[in-house]
Amino acid sequence: MRLLFGIVAVFLSVLGGFAAMGGRMAVLWQPVEIIIIVGAGIGGYVIANSMSVLRGTMRTIGAVARGRRTSKDEYLDLISLLYVLLRQAKSKGVSNIESDIDKPEDSPIFAQYPSVFRQPRCVTFLCDYMRLIALGQDNPHDLEALMNEEIDTIGRELNQVPKALQNLADALPALGIVAAVLGVINAMGAISEPPEVLGHMIGGALTGTFLGVLLSYGLVGPIAAAARQRREAELTLFICVRAGLGAYLRGSPPQVCAEFARKVLFADTQPSLAEVEVATTLSSQAKAREASQTA
Repeated sequence: MRLLFGIVAVFLSVLGGFAAMGGRMAVLWQPVEIIIIVGAGIGGYVIANSMSVLRGTMRTIGAVARGRRTSKDEYLDLISLLYVLLRQAKSKGVSNIESDIDKPEDSPIFAQYPSVFRQPRCVTFLCDYMRLIALGQDNPHDLEALMNEEIDTIGRELNQVPKALQNLADALPALGIVAAVLGVINAMGAISEPPEVLGHMIGGALTGTFLGVLLSYGLVGPIAAAARQRREAELTLFICVRAGLGAYLRGSPPQVCAEFARKVLFADTQPSLAEVEVATTLSSQAKAREASQTA
């Protein structure tokens, strides 16, 4: 909805302003110029990027159109899950949760927090490092160094689509100039035409520059920025897990580990200390009830 509102606001402001200054809207309708700019832009985008980036572009644009971002509740569920796993590992040993981290989709612990499965790669990241801890890799420096390396790799991968979209946005003004030059060449070929005809052709040619700049700064550039923000929010999930596991490896109790994980989140999605305490307390009570029922 926000994407649609933004697009309408951009084009209504620009075209409305043009009409208000006495411009004729029909002059701006230059389908051939649009084909040149958009077609060349799409063609260059296909040449420059791999199939995975092209597929990711469609998914990213769809996510931006839906306007959905990782919410505070999803971060809270991730922190609560991390707390429960670390609490189990601290009290009963990591071997006690091996079945949970080997098959999280079948785990009763993970089932309490279904929202974490919206980010399957983050679930895999968490389980992989819990498995390494279970295998005896408990050196905090080595494990955090490995997590940093993987998060850096994930960050570069997540940034591929926003970077590709930004490159397209940077190229569109130049493609607009290409369309404008072609239009001027066409107009020069009709130099013997009456001034009103020649003026219309030159005006249409200059529309190419206008369209290239408008599409760049009014549409593709903002979409690239929105995609980058969403990818940064996704990367924060991994940073959250790293902070919690790092605190655990240094001997902190699970509640402190949860606080470490909370502190790395952005302010607009960061749960409060009280919210984390309530969530982790509820998790502990649920686990106690489950244990009593089993007994």
